[in-house]
Amino acid sequence: MYDPSHLRTFLAVAQTLSFTQAARRLGLRQSTVSQHVRRLEDATGRQLFSRDTHSVELTEDGEAMLGFARRLLEVQEQATAFFTGTRLRGRLRFGASEDFVLTRLPEILERFRSDHPEVDLELTVELSGTLHEQLAAGKLDLVLAKRRPQDPRGELVWHDRLVWIGAERLRLDPERPVPLIVYPPPGITRALALEALEREGRAWRIACTSGSLNGLIAAARAGLGVMAHSHGLVPPGLVRVPDRAGLPELGEVDFVIVHGRRHGAERGAADALAAAILSGGDRLHPGRRG
Repeated sequence: MYDPSHLRTFLAVAQTLSFTQAARRLGLRQSTVSQHVRRLEDATGRQLFSRDTHSVELTEDGEAMLGFARRLLEVQEQATAFFTGTRLRGRLRFGASEDFVLTRLPEILERFRSDHPEVDLELTVELSGTLHEQLAAGKLDLVLAKRRPQDPRGELVWHDRLVWIGAERLRLDPERPVPLIVYPPPGITRALALEALEREGRAWRIACTSGSLNGLIAAARAGLGVMAHSHGLVPPGLVRVPDRAGLPELGEVDFVIVHGRRHGAERGAADALAAAILSGGDRLHPGRRG
């Protein structure tokens, strides 16, 4: 009933909230992406996206379709692998940034391990900047992380904006330096936060530094300061700092999949895991249902 190519296009648009970005990810024309979505909407008899010239958002029916589309594609992929007899083997060194510790990434990895039991998966959790460095040094085969602005590398998993977050009870004194809770260098959100404050001429001080997301969250919950974070990944117990605090805009951030330079069995395993992440990218986004 539902064309798999239309479902893949739907997932790409749902994860990027952009027909242009989805077309770039899939290697299709934007008109083809629009056509796929329109045909899927015709097949369901429901509107899946509300869109205008400035934004694209999932409708309630679109949110429901996320789970159905994932499951339909997963079943198709499992059937294809079973009947073609293809079995991936080898070692896959996968790096994921700290941002995904509190998401449903383990579910995607668990399904990958179930589908490909002969792949020896090694997981490294680190700062995005560190993961990019390790990938360039040949120490990782695949990375799921933030990328720096204007960096063209990687397949887009989703696009989000950065916001300031902190404890709900926290009150900032406009006459005093902004207390920051940050990753150590080469943390990408650290660099973006400092650049934004410097542009505005706003004084700041480092209140807490930790290489662990859990460490940063603990400091923020204790009211030690504010931290820059993805809007769609705000941890429980923390809230967005209100605009009246006068903090500068932080801009936007891309979460991407980047491949290393390896070939053969490792490349095949990396391709399979990348496909699983791209097709299930909305699972990594706690703000999305399904």
